[in-house]
Amino acid sequence: MIGAERVGPTAMAREIAEIPAAAGRLLAQREAVSAIADRIQQARPRIVIVCGRGSSGHVGVYLRYLIEARIGLLVSAAAPSVITAYRRRPDMSNALFVVISQSGRSPDLVMATQYARQSGALTLAIVNDEGSPAAAAADLVLPIGAGPEHAVAATKTVALSMLAGIQLVAALTGEDDLSDGLRRVPGRLEKVRGCDWSVWGKSVAAAPATFVAARGYGFGPAREIALKITEILRLPALGYSAAELRHGPRAAITPATPVLLLRQNDEAAATVDELSSDLRNAGETVFSAGGPAGTLPWIGDDHPICDAVAMLLPAYAAIEAAAREQGLDPDNPLHLSKVTRTL
Repeated sequence: MIGAERVGPTAMAREIAEIPAAAGRLLAQREAVSAIADRIQQARPRIVIVCGRGSSGHVGVYLRYLIEARIGLLVSAAAPSVITAYRRRPDMSNALFVVISQSGRSPDLVMATQYARQSGALTLAIVNDEGSPAAAAADLVLPIGAGPEHAVAATKTVALSMLAGIQLVAALTGEDDLSDGLRRVPGRLEKVRGCDWSVWGKSVAAAPATFVAARGYGFGPAREIALKITEILRLPALGYSAAELRHGPRAAITPATPVLLLRQNDEAAATVDELSSDLRNAGETVFSAGGPAGTLPWIGDDHPICDAVAMLLPAYAAIEAAAREQGLDPDNPLHLSKVTRTL
């Protein structure tokens, strides 16, 4: 519990504030990313396998859309238990295996990376700790350089891992729009910190359950925000594709269960707009970010791939503030540790 003895901001608040500067440092490291891209192009993988748990798994969801839409390679999510529990060895030849981890110390992720490398995959670790076991197990290491993250629930490592993915895809494709969008990212991240989504955070804190929805590039961030609500505010929260939420899960939405919609300005925007209109017409409690009908403060649309990451910051800040108002400690959620020790 947070009591009157707390002085100054929480670690979570400080780490959210550090994201823009850390993004600038990461995006300045072009040579290392270029070398990794060259190695991947030489390998000519036919499939990409992403491996991560929790928030890192949501980075993997984001990378799936990014890689499939911009490179055209099929992406699959790894199931570490196939290797660690069932002791099976799927064929990973001609694959790029990408492990994503804050600590790089989760035993199942390390073991899965070791097996992938042994089975012929080119392995890449996107990690904060380049001296970690997961990094040691991989052929290639892309360190995100977030620095220490003291709050147990990850924030800056999530945003930076997503940005590292954009940087890598930009190097692999050579597409100028991605490089141009990335150049604007640090400034936009600093600006988006001024967007106050506390009205949404307070609504969520008072609710029995809540939903977060997006489509395409926003789907991974939507799932990540839902996880943070569950971890920090101790509430059931579900992250859905905006297309999926209009079907079976729609039955669970009531005015008492607020819905956050994330909209980036791309081909997926129409689905989010339609869902927003349907929910509002039905009298549901809807908060939306992005686009002309957005109800939450936003800095205006820019590159849709980068905007999906930027939307994490005001959501994180609202969750942190709502936790403090509820007397909860956002730095130390119950039953959560920095290293997930799963096999």
